[in-house]
Amino acid sequence: MVRQLSELDKCFKKELIRKTLPSREKALKSISKAKKWLEEAKKNLEFDLVDSCLVSSYSAMFHAARALLIRDGFREKSHYCLARYVEEKYVNTNTLSSSIVALLDRFRELRHEDLYELDFLATSEDAEEAIKNAEIVIREVEKLIR
Repeated sequence: MVRQLSELDKCFKKELIRKTLPSREKALKSISKAKKWLEEAKKNLEFDLVDSCLVSSYSAMFHAARALLIRDGFREKSHYCLARYVEEKYVNTNTLSSSIVALLDRFRELRHEDLYELDFLATSEDAEEAIKNAEIVIREVEKLIR
């Protein structure tokens, strides 16, 4: 019987996640970068720049999640694969709530729509929700890093 490759295994096979040197220091820098993106998202919302807010909020989530990979000694080439790594290594081991990966996936898709779809219109509510959820992702990941 042939075992099916997991989504994460496929990411490794395609070299969308690769081994590198683990670094707690760089992981903490990634958390700092996440916080910087979050502050930018908040400033964007103040000026009703909802598209920029959505993109900045997702960038905050991305850099927070990326901190886990960096700490573990991996480098991603795919936002999708980043989420699959967090899912398999942290959610499936009950170290992190599945809601974190759900947020990464949801806002990755919204960011994609915002950047590439001509008919997508972000709302103030989308932007406010994105900020709130970026704060959650950063807080939960930071607990694991620190």
